[in-house]
Amino acid sequence: MKSPKRTTLCLMFIVIYSSKATLNWNLESTIHPLSLHEYEPAGEEALRQKRAVATKSPTAEEYTVNIEISFENASFLDPIKAYLNSLSFPIHGNNTDQILSINVTTVCRPAGNEIWCSCETGYGWPRERCLHSLTCQEHDIFLPGHHCSCLKELPTKGPFCLLQEDETKFSVTPEIIFEGDTVSLVCENELLSSNVSWRYEEQQLEIQNSSKFSIYTAVFNNMTSVSKLTIRNITPGDAGEYVCKLILDIFEYEGKKKIDVMPIQILANEEMKVMCDNNPVSLNCCSQSNVNWSKVEWKQEGKISIPGTPETDIDSSCSRYTLKADGTQCPSGSSGTTVVYTCEFISAYGARGSANIKVTFISVANLTMTPDTISVSEGQNFSIKCISDVSNYDEVYWNTSAGIKIYQRFYTTRRYPDGAESVLTVKTSTREWNGTYHCIFRYKNSYSIATKDVVVHPLPLELNIMVDPLEATVLCSGSHHIKCCIEEDGDYKVTFHMGSLSLPAEKEVNKQQVCYKHNFSANSVSWCSKTVDVYCHFTNAANNSVWSPSMKLNLVPGENITCQDPIIGVGEPGKVIQKLCRFSNIPSSPDSPVGGIITYKCVGSQWEEKRNDCIFAPVNSLLQMAKALIKSPSQDEKLPTYLKDLSISIDKVEHEISSSPGSLGAIINILDLLSTVPTEVNSETMMHVLSTVNVILGKPVLNTWKVLQQRRTNQSSQLLHSVERFSQALQSGDSPPLSFFRTNVQMSSMVIKSSHPKTYQQRFVFPHFDLWGNVVIDKSYLEKLQSDSSVVTMAFPTLQAILAQDIQENNFAGSLVMTTTVNHNITMPFRISMTFKNNSPSGGKTQCVFWNFRLADNTGGWDSNGCYVEEGDGDNVTCICDHLTSFSILMSPDSPDPRSLLGILLDIISYVGVGFSILSLAACLIVEAVVWKSVTKNRTSYMRHTCIVNIAASLLIANTWFIVVAAIQGNHYILCKTACVAATFFIHFFYLSVFFWMLTLGLMLFYRLVFILHETSRSTQKAIAFCLGYGCPLAISVITLGATQPREVYTRKNVCWLNWEDTKALLAFAIPALIIVVVNITITIVVITKILRPSIGDKPCKQEKSSLFQISKSIGVLTPLLGLTWGFGLTTVFPGTNLVFHIIFAVLNVFQGLFILLFGCLWDLKVQEALLNKFSLSRWSSQHSKSTSLGSSTPVFSMSSPISRRFNNLFGKTGTYNVSTPETTSSSLENSSSAYSLLN
Repeated sequence: MKSPKRTTLCLMFIVIYSSKATLNWNLESTIHPLSLHEYEPAGEEALRQKRAVATKSPTAEEYTVNIEISFENASFLDPIKAYLNSLSFPIHGNNTDQILSINVTTVCRPAGNEIWCSCETGYGWPRERCLHSLTCQEHDIFLPGHHCSCLKELPTKGPFCLLQEDETKFSVTPEIIFEGDTVSLVCENELLSSNVSWRYEEQQLEIQNSSKFSIYTAVFNNMTSVSKLTIRNITPGDAGEYVCKLILDIFEYEGKKKIDVMPIQILANEEMKVMCDNNPVSLNCCSQSNVNWSKVEWKQEGKISIPGTPETDIDSSCSRYTLKADGTQCPSGSSGTTVVYTCEFISAYGARGSANIKVTFISVANLTMTPDTISVSEGQNFSIKCISDVSNYDEVYWNTSAGIKIYQRFYTTRRYPDGAESVLTVKTSTREWNGTYHCIFRYKNSYSIATKDVVVHPLPLELNIMVDPLEATVLCSGSHHIKCCIEEDGDYKVTFHMGSLSLPAEKEVNKQQVCYKHNFSANSVSWCSKTVDVYCHFTNAANNSVWSPSMKLNLVPGENITCQDPIIGVGEPGKVIQKLCRFSNIPSSPDSPVGGIITYKCVGSQWEEKRNDCIFAPVNSLLQMAKALIKSPSQDEKLPTYLKDLSISIDKVEHEISSSPGSLGAIINILDLLSTVPTEVNSETMMHVLSTVNVILGKPVLNTWKVLQQRRTNQSSQLLHSVERFSQALQSGDSPPLSFFRTNVQMSSMVIKSSHPKTYQQRFVFPHFDLWGNVVIDKSYLEKLQSDSSVVTMAFPTLQAILAQDIQENNFAGSLVMTTTVNHNITMPFRISMTFKNNSPSGGKTQCVFWNFRLADNTGGWDSNGCYVEEGDGDNVTCICDHLTSFSILMSPDSPDPRSLLGILLDIISYVGVGFSILSLAACLIVEAVVWKSVTKNRTSYMRHTCIVNIAASLLIANTWFIVVAAIQGNHYILCKTACVAATFFIHFFYLSVFFWMLTLGLMLFYRLVFILHETSRSTQKAIAFCLGYGCPLAISVITLGATQPREVYTRKNVCWLNWEDTKALLAFAIPALIIVVVNITITIVVITKILRPSIGDKPCKQEKSSLFQISKSIGVLTPLLGLTWGFGLTTVFPGTNLVFHIIFAVLNVFQGLFILLFGCLWDLKVQEALLNKFSLSRWSSQHSKSTSLGSSTPVFSMSSPISRRFNNLFGKTGTYNVSTPETTSSSLENSSSAYSLLN
């Protein structure tokens, strides 16, 4: 190589070469010098080649060649490195040769007079070179036990820098470590040394031998040093890096290994229930981790021992434990006992994982049935009790012998601590119940079954026995045919009974109709001019019997008989009788008889049809089938087919229904009966129901509906309730939401999904009626509903005209009726928004209402509770409600629109007047408190002011509650029912108290003026006054509340005041008020009569003039004080009242507090005198002395004060007036003067 004195830079790089040619290279390295002068690269290539001789087949071989390059300019180094790094490998040469990689290993640079040869990253000088050569101490960071990277000379003969490899071999067993394993870490080194130590890097802890750690070090065959660290029962806290360090002379060799500890997870069912029915049941445990398990052990712990058979599949890391429990291992007394089974997995290295399975053993139910034998007749009830000796079951149901499940409404099941029972109850048995019934208790796949036979003997039901006549007139000298008919024949003994008489029956069969007849002769009985009841008595083979409905026979002499008909019978003028339509003049056939009742009236000499409730034959047949279906044990299975047939049949007889109220009523009764049957309704069944509803709500049938309305039936409400029940039972499942659009009914629905429900929005348009409506429920409220709930909305354009009108308020509106239901309970608070097209936008206040089925004794009515108008622009009205049912809008023509000028005026009068009244009453109470001692010195004054104070206090509290009511029933707030009831009660009570205290005041006045010589103590008068003033109002208020609130008809629908429409509860206020007004008017007349008695010495003309002033003064004081203004209030109760009365009553009533302050308090001269003395005593002392000296012979209005004179002049008072003779005692004179003072 070059002389060290030359500033030559050389580098070594290794070339990996691949070729398929046969090579024959010399093993020795050959050096080919190559000098790279500046700007003159040398032409020679290899300085050194490592050759290998190989004689190989033409398969590809790899060769490693070391190449040395020398050049004088150090700046060439980086470009060459960059160039080599930029090469893409492999580099293809001749046909089969290619270069796989080129890596720089060694770089030698001049350093002063020396040459330093350093290794590139990843390479190092062999350990022998480091020991026998000088290292670059200043440049090389030489750590003991590691390769050196820099020497001060270039070896004359390799090796050069070599790829660094770890001399220490580190192994861990097992490779995947789980919690609880015993782990071995082995450190091997070719250096022979036993000086080996272990360190845990996570805690910088030197490991020593202990119960957890064990270290063993040895030298094998003078070739290898081996050190083994054993970690017992390893935990996740032992995970981390472990270091093995070997020391030889000055060298240290380290090996590092990081280990992870995996937790063991055993999967198993935490709880299981096992039937002791000797069927195999498997308990399964599986390891979630892929561990080399050696075995699995099963253990059990519990009060009973039930061993099993283990079966383990090591490859799948699962184990099965098969139990086979029988009744001897877990008798019924131990049913429900829990045993804990533990499966424990054990690995080859000691790891353990376990899981517990709680197994509850359920004894097989032993069922007993009571009673022993069941034999009944049709129409009778029976029950079967099925008793289980265990309480654990998943399902209990009843089956017929044909395998048909009994509808669940017929049986109830109860669970007890030591057993259970299921009771099948049939209230009205029919022939369909004849057979064998199975009581089945199921737990998982185990069934306990008990059977019972039921024998049902044929016997007609009372409702199915048709009698003729229902009522008839029979001449005492004549006869009349009576008969009872049934649809199905049977082995019956039939007799007719009239009182104690028993009459034979003749059987007649006419196709499916079987009749029993008797020709009753009035001559056979000894009485006449008497009404007798005749019955049919059916007795079957089981000796059970049934009585038919009664037939009334009116036995008459026959003088006044004018109407005669062979079918209807005879009758007197004005006589009204009813007949079954099938036995009347209505055409009918035995195969398809008509139903219903027809009413006749004798007019002149002819029977005229008064009312026709006949049911057409097809509809009557459907009605009888519906009545039988609801008694059938398999009614839920028969229902879909029946509703389909109903829809088809009703569509065919639409024309007949339009002229038959009886047929229409029958269809409504059918829907009402069947709506109570289903717990679930599918889409197809719902469409059949709506198709039927579409027919009976059509325009051709509206006139028939009007007939039903005139008869005061509630069948419109009944229809709506039936449709709502069907919609609540609708279950769409996974099928698309149901939509139904017909002329007279539309329906849309949506199923609420658990993940992010959408806002519910539906729109209904009826172009034939020029009506539309929208329904919106925000998704925030739908999120609270149970998943898979169905929201269903139906809209009806004609139903509002059909539903019963509110007669009292004459409510009407031209809009849809929309009903929205959910098949699960809604969570409060709830909000539904509806927009209606209003075809009656003018004339009255718009109300948002719903149909309340509980109003009017459960016949139904419009109610506004929980609803209010959010927005209304004439044609459109938006309603907000907090519940779901049938909604619509109403117009109230008797109430002014609150947005109108008159409505605003009434509001201003009410609020301002009530506020001013409250202030006046408060001032009255303050004045009374200030002057109390001065004005209550005698008994009459004391009682008078006591009445005034209680009148003011009661009216003050009543007005305060009026403000509370105004706050809770505003148009923009949903009415709180409890607060409304409380407010109504207190307003009722305190307003009544005002009246009764006024009555007390009037009676006291009457008593002092009429019964002058009668004396009563103050305490007695006070007790009577308080009993009358508060006791009577309390009794009336409590009785009214108790009689009406249980039916929720105490208050009005939309106002916190006593109900008038449904219960006339307002009479509990109006009648006492009216009576008190009449009594007080009478008292006023009596008092005025006493006042009008002329005084001695007065001239007639002056007396007449004085009388007029006295009458004016009395009316001016007593009328507002005794509540005569409430007479105007009573007129506002009735519909159609002129709005002028509303205004007059509002003005007079709200200013009643001012009247009491003026006339009851301030106009009393004693009160004035007391106030003047209280606030200006020195100024008025002389007047006070002068008035006192007058004594009882001078009235208080004759005081010489300026105010007294003005009041005396005002009321025409110029002299004195004594109500008693001069011989009267001073006490009587004082009382009469006080009473007289009250009138001024």
